[in-house]
Amino acid sequence: MTGANHGIGAATAIALAKEGADVLITYLRADGDDTDFGRARSRDGSTIGTAIEALGRTCHMIEADLRDPGTPGRLFEAAEANLGPVSVLVHNASGWKKDSFAAGGTDSIGRPQKQVTLDSIDSQLEVDARAGALLMAEFIRRHRERNSHWGRIVTLTSGDGRGFPGEVSYGAAKAALVSYTLSAAAEMADDGVTANVVYPPVTDTGWITDEVREFVKVDHEHHHIASPDEVADVIAWLCSRAGRVVTGNVIRLR
Repeated sequence: MTGANHGIGAATAIALAKEGADVLITYLRADGDDTDFGRARSRDGSTIGTAIEALGRTCHMIEADLRDPGTPGRLFEAAEANLGPVSVLVHNASGWKKDSFAAGGTDSIGRPQKQVTLDSIDSQLEVDARAGALLMAEFIRRHRERNSHWGRIVTLTSGDGRGFPGEVSYGAAKAALVSYTLSAAAEMADDGVTANVVYPPVTDTGWITDEVREFVKVDHEHHHIASPDEVADVIAWLCSRAGRVVTGNVIRLR
């Protein structure tokens, strides 16, 4: 479970533990500002680990930089050494940075528009798309080596591939991740692996402002500000036996 020290990732790790899973969680602490969201991003995974262990499950925590292409292999080695074979992969981590081709001014909710740069492109493609692909490749290789017939892959997106004005590199990285995931669904169907993408609504992970709430009220694309637990429930269901015939979908939550 990547990106699991706060928000949707943390809620999902706990939801999976409630369903009986032992969980490896990864995170990368960021220098946060003095907001709920900033503080959440800057903490480690110990609180989540404690919550999982209180449920009677085992949690192994690793701070890991997914920009390093060697990280996915090391994560699977650690998971197998501490928890056993991996049957569920949830890739939630993001290298999100806001960037735009139309730099200057602010967007519809008051955030400054920053110019696309090499760093803003690479940091997001490396974490969201490349790391996602390498994690799936590692998952599938090990799944086949042990002749397994049951597996689940879930990735997270915030776009549908039709462009993401104001967050253009984020949208491009997520579009690539969606493509990788849907390809995995088609290629792994005979191996008993389902692969789906969850597209959450605006979710209150600590960054929601009054301006965002007003935007959601009037924008026809959004109907609800979700809690992380609401999104996690859907992910956990996809990872359960009940989700065995659901694969190759981008599931948009409202």
